[in-house]
Amino acid sequence: MTINQSGWRPEMGANSDSDVATYTGNRALMLEEALIFEIGTTDTTGVDIAPAPKVASRLGGLGRNTGIGLPGLSEPETVRHYTRLSRQNYAIDLGLFPLGSCTMKHNPRLNEKVARMAGFADVHPLQPQETVQGALAVIQELAVWLIELTGMYGVAMAPKAGAHGELCGILCIKAALEARGEDRPVILVPESAHGTNPATAAFAGFRVENIPATAEGRVDLAALKARLGPDVAGVMITNPNTCGLFERDMKAISDAVHAAGGYVYCDGANFNAIVGRVRPGDLGIDAMHINLHKTFSTPHGGGGPGSGPVVLSEALAPFGPIPFVSLMKDGTYKLVEEESAGELHPQTFGRMAAFHGQMGMFTRALSYILSHGADGLRQVAEDAVLNANYILRSLEDVLEAPFAASGPCMHEALFSDNGLAEGFSTLDIAKGLIDEGFHPMTVYFPLVVHGAMLVEPTETESKATLDQFIGALRSVARRARQGDAALKSAPHFAPRHRLDETLAARKPVLVWKEAELAQAAE
Repeated sequence: MTINQSGWRPEMGANSDSDVATYTGNRALMLEEALIFEIGTTDTTGVDIAPAPKVASRLGGLGRNTGIGLPGLSEPETVRHYTRLSRQNYAIDLGLFPLGSCTMKHNPRLNEKVARMAGFADVHPLQPQETVQGALAVIQELAVWLIELTGMYGVAMAPKAGAHGELCGILCIKAALEARGEDRPVILVPESAHGTNPATAAFAGFRVENIPATAEGRVDLAALKARLGPDVAGVMITNPNTCGLFERDMKAISDAVHAAGGYVYCDGANFNAIVGRVRPGDLGIDAMHINLHKTFSTPHGGGGPGSGPVVLSEALAPFGPIPFVSLMKDGTYKLVEEESAGELHPQTFGRMAAFHGQMGMFTRALSYILSHGADGLRQVAEDAVLNANYILRSLEDVLEAPFAASGPCMHEALFSDNGLAEGFSTLDIAKGLIDEGFHPMTVYFPLVVHGAMLVEPTETESKATLDQFIGALRSVARRARQGDAALKSAPHFAPRHRLDETLAARKPVLVWKEAELAQAAE
């Protein structure tokens, strides 16, 4: 491979389907970008720094004796590098993000503005409580909304995200069982539950047993009832489930579990499909986490902040974690952090985190709730379900929809790769969508469906956007059904072509070394 004087490699930017290669590797406004180590040099910096004064070392011979190896760039080089990389990344501000089970919806700028307000963005968890009364009031008001929307008795605001919330709920169940003096080592988890559910139960010390799904993708109620017994602590159920279906037998499941002495944990990651329409508390749920970053505003992709408050039934609320916000008789708010937590959590199992949750997400979520109102939140769920069913029915003639006969889906549509030409799979569909300008949907999940493709359009997409996505996916699906060989090497128009993902997973290159680059150049 030839490296030009700038250190860039033109061949990497040239499309394999084109006879035209450019000197820079750029393709018009699709700019090729080298690694930051290839652009900068380790013997220069972008700023002038005065030599450090010589002082006696206190590191006891453990000081660095070689260069740190970081590249030095000027300010324009630095800005251009990261701006060019950002142009190669997909984002919700560029188009539809169809990831199923992830709810990558538009985040209103109003919510961002509120989250950046002084008193919220710069609040410190160790400030005296009298100086953060507004922030505590926000947490308390959000808590009241969450209790009202779910029909539950109490709420723990501290959990930082979904899996953290699951752990909180399971620890509440464990504490309740210990208070009853009962040893119930088993948690039942249906096939249609989120993958974090069994991991959470196992982490908390329970033995996990699987409950099968019916042919229509829902919990097998008869199998569940048959397994219940004195050793079962409870069930972890996702509703709506990962097949995009509402569990019609949810109340019957809760009644059966309670009759057997167990508790019901509901994974509320898909609450955005039923918010304002269904109150989980009315279905017999004892604990449920709510992904604020999915239902109430901020998309959580890219490692963004999460928040997973857990609503609790009257039976589990006494065991909820500390700290929590309490409204005092004099109208002030207090963050209760003592183990003897008083009347709200008298038998608390302890702390979930050092502090009290994610303030940025609390402000975003409350802004989202207040701007929508009760009727608006109901419409959120209705529009999300409408959009998903529009996609399901618009594509079921070109992609197998394994549970389409089960009735309407909820907030996401599920397809499989059955019916494609021999040798073609879900991966080819996903790579083909990249050429069409869309981020692929969730692939190969849930595991109960062969070659699964899980599409969640969310409520924030217009019909025009959905029609464009449907047209693109129909086109790619037809090509896969007809055996279009070009699809096997897609994407063709992305900055990088299809990778050997198996090799990349088994032998990842995690450290850049100049010697390896020189060897590759030869």
